[in-house]
Amino acid sequence: MPTVALLGPRQVGKTTLALDVAGSVMNKETAYLDLELETDLAKLDDAEAYLRRFADKLLIIDEVQLKAGLFRTLRGLVDIRKRAGERTGHFLLLGSASRDLLQQSSESLAGRIRYLELKPFSILEIHGTDPPGFNVDKLWLRGGFPDSYLADSDAGSWAWRSDFLTTYLERDIPRLGLRLPAIRMRRFWTMLAHVNGQQINLSALGKSLETSHTSIRNYLDVLTDLYMVRQIPTWSGNTKKRLVKSPKIYLRDTGLLHRLLNVSDYEMLLGSPYAGSSWEGFVVENIVAALSDQWRYSYYRTAAQAEIDLVLEGPRREVWAIEIKRSSAPKARKGFHSACGDIGANRKLVVYGGTERFPLAADTEAVGIVELLQMMGTA
Repeated sequence: MPTVALLGPRQVGKTTLALDVAGSVMNKETAYLDLELETDLAKLDDAEAYLRRFADKLLIIDEVQLKAGLFRTLRGLVDIRKRAGERTGHFLLLGSASRDLLQQSSESLAGRIRYLELKPFSILEIHGTDPPGFNVDKLWLRGGFPDSYLADSDAGSWAWRSDFLTTYLERDIPRLGLRLPAIRMRRFWTMLAHVNGQQINLSALGKSLETSHTSIRNYLDVLTDLYMVRQIPTWSGNTKKRLVKSPKIYLRDTGLLHRLLNVSDYEMLLGSPYAGSSWEGFVVENIVAALSDQWRYSYYRTAAQAEIDLVLEGPRREVWAIEIKRSSAPKARKGFHSACGDIGANRKLVVYGGTERFPLAADTEAVGIVELLQMMGTA
């Protein structure tokens, strides 16, 4: 059984590394360390001696990035416990995601580590759990961070997201060793919110921030590595058409997107010029989050503006072309049908804001997002 790493425990940007957690873990006694507490951090001054005390137990260590050099010790202890016959449930490590942390863990635990990503609440997780029924609009507005979605009011959710952004910019990013001025990163993050769902233009953003396109690329990669931004690559198949090459970017959590855009309630959202791109990003993130690693995702756009919002390519030569519309009376654009022919799509779907499933022209179906996600689960 390999070591398991879980990325983002219900919070994008948090990393959970779970070492050999499977099967019998639920039957184990557990213990917990929080390395933000000086007393708990001091217990690891002689880490090997302390950790040996937890044989046959699951030890949870929070904020592991504060003791990143711990991984070599953990590797030896995992091997010792395995040789003693204790196959699973050794350590569960929680901490903030960073490239350095992931690199250290993969180097020290080579052959023992597997990465999984735990994302914020998704549509299927919330579906049917929110009396008097599923409220997709609430999830769209507030986003999937638990404290934001579950807040008693929109005002409470707004306040939580405001605090999160401030804390993340002023404390979490610097603690990860990324020396980026908080004010500049906030401006950049806000600029990304205004171009959500568009192809990224590094030079234009650099000019606005009075910095180089290289710095902009670094900022973008930082937010991508921290699970705040998703970059959708361009389709990479063969075609004679001239394709747009820049990735599309989305802020992964629409709650944070709406906070950066100063959209505080649902009525404001519906009247916002960003409602369409926000809904598109919401649907894209839920679809991508539901994919197994046997699927690839991309978008397709030619210089002549023939476009597919999301292309999914599966293990059995499935090619799904997905158009995303908020409208309750969706129609597929002419350029969508043309693009479907370019990529050889064998399934053409328009995802919209309703719940009924019905046929459109040219072998295309309109389908609600919940049903689409359920279809993907059986594909």
